Amino acid sequence: MELACLDLEGVLVPEIWIEFAKRTGIEELKATTRDIPDYDVLMKQRLRILDEHGLKLADIQDVIATMKPLDGAKEFLDWLRERFQLVILSDTFYEFAMPLMKQLGYPALLCHKLEVDETGRVVDYKLRQKDPKRQSVKAFHGLNMRCIAAGDSYNDTTMLAEADAGILFHAPANVIAEFPQFPAVHDYEALKKEFIKASNRDISL
Repeated sequence: MELACLDLEGVLVPEIWIEFAKRTGIEELKATTRDIPDYDVLMKQRLRILDEHGLKLADIQDVIATMKPLDGAKEFLDWLRERFQLVILSDTFYEFAMPLMKQLGYPALLCHKLEVDETGRVVDYKLRQKDPKRQSVKAFHGLNMRCIAAGDSYNDTTMLAEADAGILFHAPANVIAEFPQFPAVHDYEALKKEFIKASNRDISL
């Protein structure tokens, strides 16, 4: 059986930290893995900024509660689930993602957890494992699953490389330029066609 492995933010839903940055007016919070490849550097920067501004988990969750999936994302997932097994491999956090998962029909999600103190302050984060997206695909290969992966950022590229086929979706020009080995598309219809092309089965639109 073939397994579709998708990134979440930038692929199915807006970037949570960018939405939060817009709401708070804090420009530094707009940085994502599209800009800073080292996830630990990025998260430490985010935690420092939250502390400096006295912002807590509830403040972020209030913004997430107003967010919706990208236009066409739910329909794309419905199309995909009819043809592939599906898992979301994300560097977001369960404390962020669940309201958005509800709107997407609760696909399987593997991501990380936040450490929050008794006041609601985010004090740290816990990765599920090192290089988790790539390691997940390796594990699925160990289950004899053929994996087709799609993502948009630097932190997706090891997953795309480990998969039997990797696709860049909604990726910025810098990522596309650095990883020309992956086809790059920018809308769900084109992404469907890439999944069909990458499949070893006869699949139709």
